[in-house]
Amino acid sequence: MSFGTQDDIDDVMNEINMTPLVDVMLVLLIIFIITVPVMKHAVNVDLPRATAKPQDTKPESVRLGVDAQGAYYWNERPVADEALVTLLREAAAKSPQPDLHIRGDRAVRYERVAEAMAAAQQAGLKKIGFITEPRR
Repeated sequence: MSFGTQDDIDDVMNEINMTPLVDVMLVLLIIFIITVPVMKHAVNVDLPRATAKPQDTKPESVRLGVDAQGAYYWNERPVADEALVTLLREAAAKSPQPDLHIRGDRAVRYERVAEAMAAAQQAGLKKIGFITEPRR
């Protein structure tokens, strides 16, 4: 069922609907009015010039081993308990301060490792890490 006759020819619209175009332009205008002052807001600061070169010094690492009997090893060399405190203080006084890597035997009592950590903290060492082996 049709409401018109076949003789009616659809007229082509010759005018552009301006309402959506005006709406879009007004929205864009508002966006630009808000964002332009934000983009231009800047503070002029006269920054100092530096001529120093970047330092590429990497701190050395000290390996502290504790075997199953509780003996300490400083970089794979045996060391007495009293000498360990002295070596830790010397390492803490260096600049940059070395990293302390503690490698404890699986069978050693935790008390010996805790004593080494406490001595390192009292000596002033800041970076202490643990070395472990992955399970196979």
